[in-house]
Amino acid sequence: MPTIGWFEILLVVAVAIIVIGPKDFPFMLKKVGSWIGTTKRYITNIQSEVADLDIGSNEIDVGSNKIEKPAEEEKDNDKI
Repeated sequence: MPTIGWFEILLVVAVAIIVIGPKDFPFMLKKVGSWIGTTKRYITNIQSEVADLDIGSNEIDVGSNKIEKPAEEEKDNDKI
């Protein structure tokens, strides 16, 4: 995986200042920072929900095993 060095970051900032303009550049940095923060909170929220689902799925598996056991007993009774 390629690494990004200081020269590449400086080049991207220079191009952004030229394209966006020095007047609007601080506003755009604030906006991008806000988007990054919102995305991080969203991903953290999803990770916590998935962790909660994993705990819930273990409980469901235990319940489904209890449901499957009587079905297996019926098969054993049919063999007799």
